[in-house]
Amino acid sequence: MILSTSSVLTPTLWVVVPAMLAMVAYLWALGSTARWPKRAFALAWLAHGTALLAHQFGVGEPGVGARFGFALALTMTLWLVMLVYAIERHLRPLADVRRALSIAGSSSLLLLLFYPGDPLGHPTSPWAPLHWVLGLVSYGLFGVAVLHALLLDRAERGLRSHAKPRVMEAEAAGATPSLPLLTLEKLTFRFVKAGFVALSLAIAVGWLSSPAWRWDHKMVFSLLGWLIVAGLLGGRHRLGWRGRRATRWLYAGAGFLLLAYVGSRFVVEVMLHKSPGQGMAFGWIPPWVLG
Repeated sequence: MILSTSSVLTPTLWVVVPAMLAMVAYLWALGSTARWPKRAFALAWLAHGTALLAHQFGVGEPGVGARFGFALALTMTLWLVMLVYAIERHLRPLADVRRALSIAGSSSLLLLLFYPGDPLGHPTSPWAPLHWVLGLVSYGLFGVAVLHALLLDRAERGLRSHAKPRVMEAEAAGATPSLPLLTLEKLTFRFVKAGFVALSLAIAVGWLSSPAWRWDHKMVFSLLGWLIVAGLLGGRHRLGWRGRRATRWLYAGAGFLLLAYVGSRFVVEVMLHKSPGQGMAFGWIPPWVLG
């Protein structure tokens, strides 16, 4: 099977120029923890957002209007994660993951240039834009929660390996100290709860905005992700789940949510090369099983 772009629409210079600037700045930000790489990361984030806005609203493409796709959903989620991370790190001593975010941001922009998505078309319901925004917000919140969970797992592994002397040496060298485990854990679940609320509202609004309930891949994976996150919150509240057990449930729930839209649209746009109206439906046998 040959992978190909899903749309004849190609990004304009209004998208390509800020996207290339962002990718160069992200590469610059991979340097040391000095002032200039940090400023490069801020510049990359601004250029990243500019490219997203130009691409989302079809700047320079008269008559195209807003469009969306798996690459745009992915890079928007990363942009929101970077925004929350930057604000939070300014307020708290959060571990530096700028390099990992820079690599992820530049990769997502490169993916966006190759797979720009398709026009959204006229919404079938006045609730549809709200459903889209709530879904995007939930993606961003769960992305931030996963980032905190990764930091939490790394901190716990450091404690298990008796890494305290190395932490003290790093702090003496001027590195930013990390948050206490309990504080990091509380922050993780605050974002999980916020993401769960946004996801619940997105599913409810999606049901209201749809003329008929359709058991497609997006709906099934969304509900599976919702159930897993609900189980995680219930397990933490009733059974006191913590540590790796909790983060594994979070990773599983976030994974299903990623499959719900990004994964399904990737298959439709890239592997099956279909338009949005030809999305996958379960019926009893999914079309992708039949090839």
